[in-house]
Amino acid sequence: MSPLVIFGIVLAYFMVLIIISFFTSRNVNNEGFFLGNRKSRWYIIAIGMLGSSISGVTFISVPGWVQTNQMTYMQMVLGFVLGYLVIAHVLLPLYYKLNLTSIYTYLDVRFGNSSYKTGAAFFLLSRTIGSAARLYVVANVLQVTIFEQLAVPFWVTVAITILLIWLYTYKGGIKTIIWTDTLQTIFLFTALTATIVIIAGKLNFSFIDTVSSIVASPMSKMFEFSDWHSSQNFFKQFISGALITIVMTGLDQDMMQKNLSCKNIKEAKRNMMTYGLAFLPANLLFLSLGVLLVTFASQSGIDPALIKGDNLYPYIATNLLGPGILILFLIGLMASAYSSADSALAALTTSFTVDIIGIKNKTEAQVKKTRTKVHIAFSFVMALIIIMFDVFNEKSIIDAIYAIAGYTYGPLLGLYAFGLFTKFQLRDKGVPFIAVLSPVLSFATSWLLHHYTGYKTGYELLLLNGLITFGGLMILRKPAGKRL
Repeated sequence: MSPLVIFGIVLAYFMVLIIISFFTSRNVNNEGFFLGNRKSRWYIIAIGMLGSSISGVTFISVPGWVQTNQMTYMQMVLGFVLGYLVIAHVLLPLYYKLNLTSIYTYLDVRFGNSSYKTGAAFFLLSRTIGSAARLYVVANVLQVTIFEQLAVPFWVTVAITILLIWLYTYKGGIKTIIWTDTLQTIFLFTALTATIVIIAGKLNFSFIDTVSSIVASPMSKMFEFSDWHSSQNFFKQFISGALITIVMTGLDQDMMQKNLSCKNIKEAKRNMMTYGLAFLPANLLFLSLGVLLVTFASQSGIDPALIKGDNLYPYIATNLLGPGILILFLIGLMASAYSSADSALAALTTSFTVDIIGIKNKTEAQVKKTRTKVHIAFSFVMALIIIMFDVFNEKSIIDAIYAIAGYTYGPLLGLYAFGLFTKFQLRDKGVPFIAVLSPVLSFATSWLLHHYTGYKTGYELLLLNGLITFGGLMILRKPAGKRL
């Protein structure tokens, strides 16, 4: 298919988002940008959150995982559900009780300004890197399928990608994103389901044949209980999945900002559990697609081992299945990637404006001017990180994101656990030092374990990091004070 035709599809896709933005961003004030005026419908948020959580990383990486890890990713997905239960019944009631715009304000109320700024700073670092990594996936595919053939350098591709996201988010913020993400989630699952149906047709499989083929495949193995050294061990994956969900959703301004836009706590809980349970069938579909892709490659005379990980789905979609699948693939990829990136950009803008700069005693016009500048700055920073990712990345993107999360979200996990499960106050000014030292000690501990015992830490590094942070905060504790 001509690169210009594909480019036209991309532009048409964004025109739809910009039109939605036009209608949803009229007369938006700062509360509308930050929290959608707290009038959002819970079921609309749930649909949009599913798409933004899946992201382009899941769309690309999860189908490719079946080659090396079978369907053991479902062990982590089961842990996700436990994490969503904790968020719905522990964190959301706290956030609504305090009537928060930024969830990191809790740390200010509980411990003091240094803890507050530390929590916000670690979120900004984590989310900026993670969102850039997710956007790198779609920018890389667009480069290969469109811009490389037009002799356009990668940095221009990145700039165009970021600019298009900025255009439909800069004015309406969360009020716009809730609706654009919902539409993109529908696009995403339409593309995913249609792709599975078309590939099954290429293999001459009926519905029963498709299910039987997936179940009979050695790649359908879901559980690993015997090997404790394996990073795919059930208990490692399940516990890590729960903790990753708690920190990357419950302690993440991006995801919680949408929940806080619900009318009340009852609707916010309903949204969280609906969205959380939907992860089970959603990820099962992605893994099933991976099995079918490998089966199709083998029957087409291609050794799947030569097309590894993140390259499996893009290669087959762009080279073997014709223009129909290519269009579906691009639409699904854009929907998953941009639904994640747009809300992240709004959350980064919110957190930096509210938490780092501050909006107290500022007029509506002053806050709007500030958030507009911050929005542009984060767009620029994200573009730079994507380009750096292209230079240095050597591993599966989804693996890289969870590895980064283990280091950057660990201090947040420790801080919130200390605030929720103890009554101690802290020597607040020492908190930033503990938060910086904890990832360093986590890395050193992980290296020593592997060097001397052969034990390779996986996603449980997040728990280790959180425990080290918690221990450091115990050293900083003061006599018990009133607990929130």
